[in-house]
Amino acid sequence: MKAHSKWLTAPLAAGLSAALLSGCGTEQGGSGGSGDGVRVGMSDEILATDPAAGYDPGSWLLFNNVFQSLLAFPKGGFEPEPEAADKCGFAGGSKVYTCTLRDGLTFSNGNKLTSEDVKFSFERALKIDDPSGPAPLLSTIDKIETPDERTVVFHLKVPDATFPSKIASGAGSIVDHREYPADALRTDGKATGSGPYKLESISDTAATFTANDGYRGLARPKNNGITLKLYRGDRAALAKALADGDVDIAYRGLSADDIAALETSDTTDDKGIEVIQGSSAEVQHLVFNMKDPVVGKLGVRKAIAHLVDREALVEHVYKSTATPLYSIVPTGIAGHNTAFFDTYGTPDAAKAKKALRSAGITDKVKLTLWSTPSRYGPATDQELKAIAGQLNESGLFDADVKSVAYDQYEKDIEAGKYGVYVKGWVPDYPDADNFTSPFFGEGNVLGNHYENAAITGRLLPETAAITDRAGTGDEYGQLQNLVAEELPMLPLWQGKQYAVARDDITGLEWTLDASTVFRFWEIRKG
Repeated sequence: MKAHSKWLTAPLAAGLSAALLSGCGTEQGGSGGSGDGVRVGMSDEILATDPAAGYDPGSWLLFNNVFQSLLAFPKGGFEPEPEAADKCGFAGGSKVYTCTLRDGLTFSNGNKLTSEDVKFSFERALKIDDPSGPAPLLSTIDKIETPDERTVVFHLKVPDATFPSKIASGAGSIVDHREYPADALRTDGKATGSGPYKLESISDTAATFTANDGYRGLARPKNNGITLKLYRGDRAALAKALADGDVDIAYRGLSADDIAALETSDTTDDKGIEVIQGSSAEVQHLVFNMKDPVVGKLGVRKAIAHLVDREALVEHVYKSTATPLYSIVPTGIAGHNTAFFDTYGTPDAAKAKKALRSAGITDKVKLTLWSTPSRYGPATDQELKAIAGQLNESGLFDADVKSVAYDQYEKDIEAGKYGVYVKGWVPDYPDADNFTSPFFGEGNVLGNHYENAAITGRLLPETAAITDRAGTGDEYGQLQNLVAEELPMLPLWQGKQYAVARDDITGLEWTLDASTVFRFWEIRKG
């Protein structure tokens, strides 16, 4: 299995709150009225306009607004609903999935959208199999049939009840077979979809979108277009743009200090700035290399689990912009439990000492925690230093922290050089499967040499076959309890989503949920 979920990315705005609260500029530009165009600034780049290639947050933002998928996640909901499809359903024990398209679908160029385009889009993504593309999410597809222009039948290799969620994500984007090559990526930088918006132009610094008048689906755009300004990690430039009124919204990557400062400042409202908080399923874990001579010992891992104080981490390091996580499946996702709290409770040095002594360890445990701020943000180093401090304060550990660039970090993990390291995770779709199969299935993406036959041979296949996703609690509970006992990883925190906007912007709360879909159409200016 490829590492197919979108890993957490680095924070954007170390200087955002300072710029906004110091009064550096007044709102300029823009037009004020219902349905006006909205200017959004973000730190991410858009690395791809072709759905067969992109897997980064910026690219999926484009895909989710320009292309249709057969199903889509409703605002605030986890159950996919028909979008380009009029209806979809399983037959044959979660191995045959049939969709009937809406009548009258067209692409933004006027071409008719039929089942041929749907079949072409999925087969194309699988054939191209781009290293940065979504093909792994579609790997359970065996063959696709199109008995008529409006019917698509997916035959799956194995029962896969999560298939609707997978194709409701950016991986399910439908392209026009007349404009995209079947065996290569489109290279002209254009995008032809049937979604609520059309991509008018794109460069390294900006992308412009207009409402697609020919769109037929569930979205009802509340603006006539979006201008997306790409600051490519330039924190000061984004801060100044929002303070000066050059953008209406700052989205993605806001640092914990910035959010905390803005939320508690008496002057934020006076300057026409509002902080919008949404839910998120982004998580972070401490990962243990099961072959490491130190943390390969269960007693050491249990001692760490008894000492890590998540409450202190989210309060002091993340300024309460995250919440403590005691499970593999995060809060709000069906299958969540509190296995790690139930097993290890609150921090307890006496229990940690007992775990070490039971393993025959009487000396201080020398340990290095590995970090990479370039991927997960500068707070990651601070967080791991705080964890090392918690371990050392117990008198049981001699822990330190080393931080390396992300490219080297990934190579070293693959080579098995680290005993303890940090990993962040952004789900492709809001289902417990996306927090378990990649971590504990065959060829898991964590690189920590963990295997459990009960998980891979029974629990994951059983949950994959259950079409009622709310009915997977027992199986996912068993899985999380096993992981809590064997400790190949230790959950740390679950994030929250934030955007900062001028006070004439509404609807942002409907773009910030665990589906990770940033819905252009919900945003209104004026």
